[in-house]
Amino acid sequence: MTTAWAGRRDSTARRPRPRGVWIASGIGIVLVLAVALGAYLPLVGFLGGVTATTAGLVPFPFIRITLVTLLGVVVVLALLLWALTRRHTVTSVFAIVLVVLVSLAVTAYPVVTIAIASADRAGDVWPIITDLWQRFTS
Repeated sequence: MTTAWAGRRDSTARRPRPRGVWIASGIGIVLVLAVALGAYLPLVGFLGGVTATTAGLVPFPFIRITLVTLLGVVVVLALLLWALTRRHTVTSVFAIVLVVLVSLAVTAYPVVTIAIASADRAGDVWPIITDLWQRFTS
């Protein structure tokens, strides 16, 4: 059976991408940009500002956050490319869901990392405070 898009059987014509692939990919790109510009950049800026105003009491693990961000960018771009090159809408939508989940995980990583590092730092600060209190009261 020959269809309109396939041409002759011996031709190398490929099936065109369905409109759903383009729509899903466009929505994915918009969502990734919204998460990056609306959540990630302001959040990292805020956390960097908190670190600066507390004179280092709240740590900012710059290298780890940068590495996770770069890895996240590579994974997101690969998944977006995968979504754009699919010939089935369902596969493209699945890739876009993964793209959004990865971008949200990369956005949450700095908060979790700084919270854990701050808790460790607070554990280190408490013995110093009790020692100073004992010196002051004795």
